[in-house]
Amino acid sequence: MTPARFSLASRLLHWIMAPLLVTMLLVGTGMVATVSHWRLSLLALHKPLGLALLVLAVLRLLLRLAQQLRGRTPPLPASLPAPLRLAAHASHWVLYGCMLAMPLIGWAMLSAGGFPLPLQLVPLGAPDVMRYALLRSMHTLVGELFYLTVIAHILAGLLHALLLRDGVFQAISLGRKT
Repeated sequence: MTPARFSLASRLLHWIMAPLLVTMLLVGTGMVATVSHWRLSLLALHKPLGLALLVLAVLRLLLRLAQQLRGRTPPLPASLPAPLRLAAHASHWVLYGCMLAMPLIGWAMLSAGGFPLPLQLVPLGAPDVMRYALLRSMHTLVGELFYLTVIAHILAGLLHALLLRDGVFQAISLGRKT
């Protein structure tokens, strides 16, 4: 039987990661938008937070795949039209892709730039200014895609929670079953 809600582990990971990811996106934006003394503080926060989010994203993806293989992920409501179901599934995989790609691209970018890595991480290649420039552009583009997808995800969550009330938000919420 398919559950009406995600597992407690999945729901906890979702709600732990959500504010961390929004913080990370805002810190990243602040970092590139300023030349003030705050830039170094933001950078000092950005690197270890990115690494922590990478670890959490890998755990979350593995848990999601394991639950999906066993048929233990709640289905979308039958009332949801097919194009919206496709959009929901696609946007979730874009979110997972961004959660994994952003820190990996950042790590490779720092390595290519010859910058210090957090927690004595091993560089992903020798310094190379051309590769650094490419990776920096990729980090920006994926970050913009991530922003748009997170905003769409939040809006969809609010739609399901406040207007449709179709159980989709309840499936991921930490609140009691109703």
